[in-house]
Amino acid sequence: MYIVLAILIFGFLIATHELGHFLAAKMFGVKVEEFSVGMGPALLKKQGEETLYALRALPIGGYCAMNEDEGDSDDPRAFVNQKWWKRLIILVAGAFMNFLTGFIVLLFIVPRSQNFIAPTISGFFDGCPYVGEDKLMDGDTFYEIDGHRVFFSSNVPMLLSRGNDDVYDIVVIRDGEKVELRDFELKAVEYTLNGKTVMKYGFVFDVGQNRTFWDGIRNSWYCAQDFVRMVWMGLSDLISGAVGLRDLSGPVGIVGMINEVGETSESVSSAFFSIFYLAAFIAINLAVMNLLPIPALDGGRVLFLVVTAIVERISKKKFDPKYEAYIHAGGLVLLLGLMAVVMVSDIMKLFD
Repeated sequence: MYIVLAILIFGFLIATHELGHFLAAKMFGVKVEEFSVGMGPALLKKQGEETLYALRALPIGGYCAMNEDEGDSDDPRAFVNQKWWKRLIILVAGAFMNFLTGFIVLLFIVPRSQNFIAPTISGFFDGCPYVGEDKLMDGDTFYEIDGHRVFFSSNVPMLLSRGNDDVYDIVVIRDGEKVELRDFELKAVEYTLNGKTVMKYGFVFDVGQNRTFWDGIRNSWYCAQDFVRMVWMGLSDLISGAVGLRDLSGPVGIVGMINEVGETSESVSSAFFSIFYLAAFIAINLAVMNLLPIPALDGGRVLFLVVTAIVERISKKKFDPKYEAYIHAGGLVLLLGLMAVVMVSDIMKLFD
């Protein structure tokens, strides 16, 4: 059941992306020849006034066909003949729709969960060395750690673990004002809890908070921003070599991950809660990744669009779109190659 649900979620998120392109194109009067939900053989077709609407057999995506690569089109409604800013909005609309989908899902999840705790200190362990007016105090709310915004209490250990030499620039909210703690040394120390020695920072957060309706909205927005940051941090770790290709996951790995989350949950309700929370993360992940300035992705198309608009304005000459098509075709080949490597890695991890 969870595998089927995972496939449907993944397909829905990709189809939602294409829906963003479709709605933006229709808003600007751009001709759309076909809008398809799913891939492969068509199960249902309906011809509109100019657009063919299709439901296809494989629930793994969809597409919005605008013939945007036909640079010699004489049709004034063709994508390539639109003003650059209209094309930019149409290209970005897919990622925006993914982000919006993720945020809407979070609106149904975050307000009902007690796991999103404000980073407000409610007490300290006995003997904690970080207590004082020039240090941390009861009631302080973490605001930033090394320039990174702190949204929830769970962000604190995560950001501290990414620091260097246990020295941080920390900003807290104290009595309604920002207090800066520059070059603040903060590291886990030994405490004895229930007869066991544990490594802790020595401060605790208030978990018994009464939340309002607006707190739920705000925390949902914070969670969406936190997801964006997690994606950027993951990319940073990939570039720096902190993680490798084996740590990446594609559709196979994502389906397996969702299935594992469902099977290991305590109940069906908690399984659905966890799965849709993961689906929100995947949706926002898709939004960020699709806007990377890489050929064949929307971000690469946006980059070329901006560059060619500047070049055409300066040179007063029309840029031949076939050269851009060549670059995107090459980027697509490399992207498909990377997807194949990741898919093989995902399958090997499933066997492992």
